[in-house]
Amino acid sequence: MTHPPFPGPGSTDIALSVRTHDRAGDKRVDEAWLADAWADPRTRVVPLAVTRFPVSEGGDAVRWRSPGDQPDVGPRLFLGLRAGIAHFAVLVDEPDQEERWTSLRGVVQTLPEPDAGFMVHAVALAEWHAGHRFCPRCGGRLRVTDAGHVLTCVQCERQQFPRSDPAVIMMVTDGDRALLGRQPSWPEGRYSTLAGFVEPGESLEEAVVREVAEETGVEVTDVTYFGNQPWPFPQSLMVGFFARAVTTEVTVDGDELSDARWFTREDMKSGAEAGSLILPGGISISRSLVEAWYGGPLPGSW
Repeated sequence: MTHPPFPGPGSTDIALSVRTHDRAGDKRVDEAWLADAWADPRTRVVPLAVTRFPVSEGGDAVRWRSPGDQPDVGPRLFLGLRAGIAHFAVLVDEPDQEERWTSLRGVVQTLPEPDAGFMVHAVALAEWHAGHRFCPRCGGRLRVTDAGHVLTCVQCERQQFPRSDPAVIMMVTDGDRALLGRQPSWPEGRYSTLAGFVEPGESLEEAVVREVAEETGVEVTDVTYFGNQPWPFPQSLMVGFFARAVTTEVTVDGDELSDARWFTREDMKSGAEAGSLILPGGISISRSLVEAWYGGPLPGSW
């Protein structure tokens, strides 16, 4: 039996994976340069209460400020440069009630690429700061260094670095059909590609094989890389794959998945058009995987 080739890496644009700014990592330890950048009225600053930040009324732009308009009350996170302009986030305790503040999840579909790229970076850092207050080795307090990209223990001087938890997300096919699953908490009709976190000492490909088997009982082979996407909810890196099914009988685990089904392309098209099949939103790599296999855009989204 001849199988159609999987779509190759780079064949489909993946949202949030575009380079939107120069992170300028060498500037993070240049205190004089950082001070000059903060004094520059052209510099853009966004306050950030962990995941919430100010946006326009339509949710289609970040409300950037100049340094002079932003109270210097929390740690500064240097995000990088765009068109030679420095961009910072400042960690604050509470949103300003005079503006519309929202979470990245609430506006990620509507933000333009530059703003989305900056906020994916900023929110991932803010989540890391919120979850790392004390040294895991000795319990000492952590102080902010390297413009927010390193936390250093005041007692043992051990450094902590931002983390990204790798997760695999995979489109399992048997040639003419694709396997989608649904979580118990999802609304009726919502289905997506399978996914799971990588365990210690495990390769990405091994994680694909294990997660598919654990969740659906389906055995897979020919695990092929597709692309990746930063996903700061809170600190994940979604690594996308295609995989070929060796077996097709589905037995869901009943825990992570309540159902999993095989869909032909016609099943997907007709279900999406009728609204009985609700596929992932366009911002997610899951949607990219689905549409790459399908061969084009599909109607509807979460």
